[in-house]
Amino acid sequence: MLAEDPSVAEQGITVVRRERGLVLYGEVESPHRREEILRRVAERFPDLPITSDIGVTRTQAPSQVEELP
Repeated sequence: MLAEDPSVAEQGITVVRRERGLVLYGEVESPHRREEILRRVAERFPDLPITSDIGVTRTQAPSQVEELP
C-alpha cells in the first residue's frame, strides 16, 4: 500500500503485525512524511493500534566540509 501510493511511494517501511496491533519500522526523510504514513495506515486499519518506530534521517547537505587525513 505504501509503495504503490504515488503520493507516498515509500519502500523503506516495514509493517509487522503483533498481538496488539501493527508496528511500523524504518526511516523517512521528514517528520511530515512519517505523520502522513501513520495517517494512511490508521485510515486503512482503523481498528488496530499502531506503534511507530520510524526514524527521520537527515536529508540536508552537510553544513561543514569533511576533511580526511
